Amino acid sequence: MALHIGLISGTSTDAVDAAIVEVSPDRIELIAWHSEPIPKDISLALRSVIDNQLMDRSSFWQLDIRVGELFAQAARALLEHARIEASQVRAIGSHGQTVFHAPDAEFPCTVQIGDPNVIAERTGITTVADLRRRDLAAGGQGAPLAPAFHDAVFRTQNHDRVVINIGGIGNLTLLPADASLPATGFDTGPGNTLMDVWAGRVRDVAMDVDGQWARSGQCHQRLLDLFKTEPYFALAPPKSTGRELFNLPWIDGYLSRLGEDVAAEDVQRTLSELTVDTITEAVRKHAPESREVLICGGGVHNPLTMERLTQALRPIDVHSTMSIGFDPDWVEAAAFAWLAARAMDAMPGNLPAVTGATHPVILGGIYAGG
Repeated sequence: MALHIGLISGTSTDAVDAAIVEVSPDRIELIAWHSEPIPKDISLALRSVIDNQLMDRSSFWQLDIRVGELFAQAARALLEHARIEASQVRAIGSHGQTVFHAPDAEFPCTVQIGDPNVIAERTGITTVADLRRRDLAAGGQGAPLAPAFHDAVFRTQNHDRVVINIGGIGNLTLLPADASLPATGFDTGPGNTLMDVWAGRVRDVAMDVDGQWARSGQCHQRLLDLFKTEPYFALAPPKSTGRELFNLPWIDGYLSRLGEDVAAEDVQRTLSELTVDTITEAVRKHAPESREVLICGGGVHNPLTMERLTQALRPIDVHSTMSIGFDPDWVEAAAFAWLAARAMDAMPGNLPAVTGATHPVILGGIYAGG
């Protein structure tokens, strides 16, 4: 039995999520959690890098250090909140902040910043980081990695179960009831990211709170049909994606192809329906026998998304992971705590059936604590 911390910042670049998880051979329990806000200047710098805007080398590598300091602060704040000493924590699993992901390039690559040397030094805790590139080196996509954790925590022998994480990107994990069958999974496409960036452009807000703005609009069916011609949706798994593809220029390109004016709130509702439709179609195609869908990630707090998924997936039961006792806001951070435990135990952390890697591999580099 040992405590591990997981740290992650998603595509929204609004906060570092931190979770303490107790990991033992027969138990994985969420102990404590904390969200560390990302200062606006760092968030804007991250978004500029993610959106492929120019940044000089000095600024980029200093940003790597600043993000490392921020992740270390998130870990320290979590420990203070939980009244747990750093010496009680075996390791930190730091995902970092993804700024580039190109698994299908001629030379596949993915970049997460947030210097783990800084995290290990500031916290005194051994830090496991750079968790995606070994899977890439083994022929995989480097993503999604959470399905291995979903398999460890959420699988049941009673029925096939699907876990959907709706973060910036949506991803699906299929957990067969038959223990002899592997878990499978992939990125379905946009989760919240397109809705967030469109709301940011039009309304200068970080997100469409509760989906209220989208609810005020009408789905534009022709635009939705155009969105769904995106080649990514037709790709067979294994596959992964990110803001390198699904971003404001992506929206603008399809609006230009449509060739007519669409009210901003109607675009937002159509983007909401795109998230629902691509998730629903992925479940229907790849998990037709499933009886239950569990939702985690920020999208679980969007009432419109949850209502529409519940309607679209009937008669499949749709619930938050809270329905089985795991807070949906902290599943992903907990996953990286668990991946740190796997690395420390010299155990593989990827699922080749999910990422497409040729074999299981130990993920991440280990940076010794003080």
